Amino acid sequence: MSTLGVGGKTPEQALAGLSDMTTDLQPIGMDEYKARIQTAQAYMQANNIAAIYLNAGTNLTYFSGLRWYASERMVGAILPAKGALEFIAPHFEIGTLNDYMQVPGKIHAWHEHESPYALFLEVLANMGIDAPARIGIDESAQFFIFDGINQLQQGLRLINAKEVTAHCRMHKSAAELALMQRAMDMTLAVHKAAASILRDGISTSEVEHFIHQAHKKVGASGSYFCIVLFGVATSFPHGVKHIQHLKAGDMVLIDTGCKVQDYLSDITRTYVYGEANARQRELWHAEKQAQAAAFEAAQLGVACEDVDKAARVSLMQSGLGPDYQLPGLPHRIGHGIGMDIHEWPYLVGGNTQPLAPGMCFSNEPMIVAPNEFGVRLEDHFYMTEQGPRWFTQPSHSIDDPFGLNA
Repeated sequence: MSTLGVGGKTPEQALAGLSDMTTDLQPIGMDEYKARIQTAQAYMQANNIAAIYLNAGTNLTYFSGLRWYASERMVGAILPAKGALEFIAPHFEIGTLNDYMQVPGKIHAWHEHESPYALFLEVLANMGIDAPARIGIDESAQFFIFDGINQLQQGLRLINAKEVTAHCRMHKSAAELALMQRAMDMTLAVHKAAASILRDGISTSEVEHFIHQAHKKVGASGSYFCIVLFGVATSFPHGVKHIQHLKAGDMVLIDTGCKVQDYLSDITRTYVYGEANARQRELWHAEKQAQAAAFEAAQLGVACEDVDKAARVSLMQSGLGPDYQLPGLPHRIGHGIGMDIHEWPYLVGGNTQPLAPGMCFSNEPMIVAPNEFGVRLEDHFYMTEQGPRWFTQPSHSIDDPFGLNA
């Protein structure tokens, strides 16, 4: 019996079945940006952190709404424990900065021959912040920014701003969850469409191109990332460099996602092109059981590492592993997700962070059988006051992965 929903359509037919899913979405509003700043400042005041530097990139966008990409020039903002957000940027970028700015703030500008690091320290001093204050530096800032500040500062204690940024970002609001839910729904629709176009001889690059177009059709700018693997290549978690061509009996692994108003999706589906054999069925079912075991273990107050452990125990009961041994699971079972594809917290051994409302995770205890194939079923869940809730329902069965006959 051929896998239900796999094959049978042309790319044109599959695209025709998709439509824009973003028309009713609400962006993050000004009240939420202000609430994020207040949450960060309350934490900073309670933990003796005088200010944090937010570098161009995700953290700057999260707290200010300003979308700016990191480069060789220092562009960012200083968030003091008390007071308003203030920006630092090259003088020639002031006009553009004002155009993109959402949370208003004073801009401190430097010319090309001047030191932005000296300006940073001057702004801190004008805020009344001096040695031995603790100053957080964005964990994603390039080393040259930290080094430039560190060489000029006298007596400040530079720390990792992750303590503040992760504290805020790992607990998603209702507005964030709504955007993530829509992104996940969009990518699941794209997965179904991608499965329907598979045919003998199709290349992985053809499928990747279709998925990019399909993500555009549902309202994204395209795929944020895309991994398509056939046969033995599915045993490499993040793929191989060569193009593969599909043949009957191949395991198919597709891992992709998109971005919707700064928030990301990330879903993996694995199924067989044609009819599954006994070995494929055995490992596919072991994967589904491990994913279910992790979800059941993910209760409020449970340590992140215990969710990882639950999946590994399930895999051991299926004769796989133990630990990271192969055939089995070679990596952690899950990562946080939000504005970054991988963010805090992580479902991994050694992480004692307790699960709390608003946390979002991937659940992907991939099984790797070297020189045979791999199986990864990846869905995400978020924590509510009542426990875990799926963004997308897991694969139904190896013969009907999308639950078309459920």
